[in-house]
Amino acid sequence: MTTNEMIDTHIDDAPRAPQRRGLLLLLLLANSSMLAVYMGVGSVLLPMQIAAIDPANKVAILGLVGGISAVFGTAFNPIGGALSDRSGRRNPWILGGALASLALLAFLGSFRTALLVGIGWCLIQATMNVYQAAVTAIVPDRIPMAKRGTASAVVGLALPIGGTIGVLIASQTATQPRTGYLILGALAAGSALLLSALCRDVPRSVPAAPVPARQKIAAFLSALASHDFRWAFIGRALMVLGYFCVIGYQLYILDDHIELPAGLTPPAAMAVLTPVTMVAMAVSTVVGGVLSDRWNRRKVFVGVSAALAGLVMVVPVVSPTWTGMIVFNALNGLAFGCFMAVDTALVTLVLPSAKDAARDLGVLNIANAGPQIIAPFVASAAVTAFGGYTPLFLVGGALSLIGALAILPIRTVR
Repeated sequence: MTTNEMIDTHIDDAPRAPQRRGLLLLLLLANSSMLAVYMGVGSVLLPMQIAAIDPANKVAILGLVGGISAVFGTAFNPIGGALSDRSGRRNPWILGGALASLALLAFLGSFRTALLVGIGWCLIQATMNVYQAAVTAIVPDRIPMAKRGTASAVVGLALPIGGTIGVLIASQTATQPRTGYLILGALAAGSALLLSALCRDVPRSVPAAPVPARQKIAAFLSALASHDFRWAFIGRALMVLGYFCVIGYQLYILDDHIELPAGLTPPAAMAVLTPVTMVAMAVSTVVGGVLSDRWNRRKVFVGVSAALAGLVMVVPVVSPTWTGMIVFNALNGLAFGCFMAVDTALVTLVLPSAKDAARDLGVLNIANAGPQIIAPFVASAAVTAFGGYTPLFLVGGALSLIGALAILPIRTVR
């Protein structure tokens, strides 16, 4: 799953069926339960399980599992979208993906080797991304163009809601991971059942012929030939890479690097820090978007928020304490939320061609998905090669700061 795969970039004509009352609430529920699985498993349960299996090599194993599973997720999202497009139906893929994920999650908690855990999480990433692709496609199918902005805003709330719920469930079941896996899987399956029952499939027109790989590569290179779009792409990729290098290892950071208060376990600490991050992210997303519109300034918000994300990485280095982590998570959430909100607006202003806007925004997805694949490998290498988490924070901070500098060459946006 990537951070903006949840926001559809279709710009074609009106949906094929009227919007059903309550559809946005169902979409919010479906996306929130999906993100609860991603965040609860990826941030707490999976690192805990790997640490229990091989505590000496947990950093390297988590990096390998995280990187390979991200490849599976990135590959199966477009595969799932193509399958639901060609079948002309969404619900079977939504329901099938969620039920398959529930079955796999039921087994994941019983695995006792790193290899089986890795294989299980890769398969769950595959099935959940089939589910995600079909859910995301409901927006252009059923939501009128005039309400797409509202729909994107509502679906965007799934990140703070689902992320917080997922981490809270995972932290409460950290000593019984099988229970946590089952609860998270049941949430996704229940949401899929509700959505499928209350939002029936509608007849869809015959899809366009698939685009050959050579044409897709040519389109990618064509978009990056545009000066301003290329620099926006580079800035986004570096910012996302810096953010996910650190965020994926937060449980181990709390366990090995931070002095927690007596009686506070790393999973319980995650249950406190995640809402702090998500609330800060939600606030800065709204405030940054509104102010950038009012002042008609994009680069300053994007650049400052990226620079802030880089600078706050120093906080846990100079203050490896519980207070330092709270401050770090709040400031990091503010920075990342503002960056993603305003940078998305900036990118729409530097698209190479209006008629190819959807294609070029799809190219931008690579700046989100690619770094999330690379981040676990980079993070694992930084921790193991330099011996500790201080180098990890410095690497993440440097990437974000370079990402801020990448915004400066953009010419056509203030």
